[in-house]
Amino acid sequence: MKERTILVGLEVRGRGRASRAAVANHLDYTTEESIEELAVLAESAGAEVLDKVVQSRERPEAATLIGPGKLEELAQRARAVDADTVIFDHDLTPTQLRNIERALDCKVVDRTQLILDIFARRARTREGQLQVELAQLTYLLPRLAGRGVEMSRLGGGIGTRGPGETQLETDRRRIGRRIAKIQRELESVRAGRRVQRRQRQAVPLATAALVGYTNAGKSTLFNRLTGAEVLADARMFATLDPTVRSIVLPSRRRILLSDTVGFIRNLPVSLVKAFRATLEEVVEAALILHVVDIASPHAERQIAEVHKVLAEIGAHETPQLLVLNKIDLMPEGQIGPFAGRLAPGETQPRTVAVSARTGQGIDALLAALDEALPLDPIVAATFRFPPGEGAKINMLHELGRVKETRYGGEYTEVEADVPESLKQRLKRWAV
Repeated sequence: MKERTILVGLEVRGRGRASRAAVANHLDYTTEESIEELAVLAESAGAEVLDKVVQSRERPEAATLIGPGKLEELAQRARAVDADTVIFDHDLTPTQLRNIERALDCKVVDRTQLILDIFARRARTREGQLQVELAQLTYLLPRLAGRGVEMSRLGGGIGTRGPGETQLETDRRRIGRRIAKIQRELESVRAGRRVQRRQRQAVPLATAALVGYTNAGKSTLFNRLTGAEVLADARMFATLDPTVRSIVLPSRRRILLSDTVGFIRNLPVSLVKAFRATLEEVVEAALILHVVDIASPHAERQIAEVHKVLAEIGAHETPQLLVLNKIDLMPEGQIGPFAGRLAPGETQPRTVAVSARTGQGIDALLAALDEALPLDPIVAATFRFPPGEGAKINMLHELGRVKETRYGGEYTEVEADVPESLKQRLKRWAV
């Protein structure tokens, strides 16, 4: 059964310092646009949105965010529609959360809690579950003060997944120990990823990472390029766990492509930190494919949000290829001007327009990938292998274009066009 929810937003109309700080994180989104995105998030978490309430104030009210009068009106609306949960499009302080819950007598969730709950629902691997729990506990820890029986929120639903009743009723010390344990386990995961990355780097394969605002079509594009079957869902954050596959470019080079978690406006800092192990795939990539939903009216602002997160994880200087997805939803005559507006000037990333759903523009994207990745020129080479080196011959077939194979009494001679890096690796057998 779906949670019955009311969404609440705050429109700050003043010009003072407090007002500017309150709206700074919304990056020029209107209140209506922000509430609409919150509705999509809520529906992704399995909620049924019954009503939307927006309060306009010169500045946020310290005790209740929206003021006592509006809070009383909100309480009446919640009782009238029999709402289970009220979701605020802002982060609430512990005091605000406690005061609002007392006034409404129902579950109150802020934006960060909602995103954390969606992540908890989507995490499938042990690593993803640990990362989400770490983010939830980090968010919970400073909110323990003054909370007693209210911390015992039973049952499934928005803002309640993850640590559960036992974790929510523990004191700071016990939660701190759990956080330390999760951090140690995640460090072990990071060590394992480093080993896997070194093993991949032992084979001369360049890497590219897909990033983008959530629901931009990354997983659909990943499936189109690799033939994989990663979950592609219209819901936000449908995939969290990273997937790496190899693809072959037009030059016959084989590269690795990774799909990662989608970004969103005001992505909680605790989540960015918790998913650092996963996002290392982006940091270590030779090229970032920044996927943009060109049909979204907020495309330019979503690009800015992705750049913000890339800067937070230290990947803002990695070369980028801007992939304008969903061109099948755009009038043909508008694609060119729109692309020019998203990436003006010679110093901006190169853009490629595609439709991951229909396959339109995929050949151009592969060619652009071939051109943008670090140069590893294809050269002609001849190798002579003694018996027992079948793995090396197979590598030539996998990573190069074999032109002729000749079998002698004590060796096998292979002529092939191969990347320069592979020739250097096999130079012991080159003739």
